[in-house]
Amino acid sequence: MAIARFLHMSQNLHAEKVLVFLEDRPDVLDALVCLQDFQQMSLPNALRHFFTDVPAPKERARFLEILLGKFSERFHIRNPQIHVSSETVYVLCYSLILLSVDLGSPHVKNKMSKREFIRNLRGVVQNVSSDYLGDLYDNIYLYGHVASKTHYKVLR
Repeated sequence: MAIARFLHMSQNLHAEKVLVFLEDRPDVLDALVCLQDFQQMSLPNALRHFFTDVPAPKERARFLEILLGKFSERFHIRNPQIHVSSETVYVLCYSLILLSVDLGSPHVKNKMSKREFIRNLRGVVQNVSSDYLGDLYDNIYLYGHVASKTHYKVLR
């Protein structure tokens, strides 16, 4: 827990080295996730907050799945009022990351519309209203990426 507190409180750490360390030390990652308080935070803002303590991997690899799984469980525990499962939170997180890339990349010519985002998720997530999905889209559209390199508090 002491190492997790150190990572949580420290500034100017090297992102790649922190990632490698956390991949090798799942116990520290678990403790670091437990230090997060996402209570009353919107899902996109909670993800942005999470990725200030835990650097986002550059690729969509197994470690990103692990990070999103741990984040989803913690977000679900801290926000029971949203009435969705941690699995649904996981799907929404992945969708927000993909939407962030879609909307933020100059290489994507045809950006996903709000209607397309809602339609793509309607059959996948349960107990989530179209209004909530629209709010998620608007947040990414207005405030940008949820897992940007600029969110992490380290030297690059």
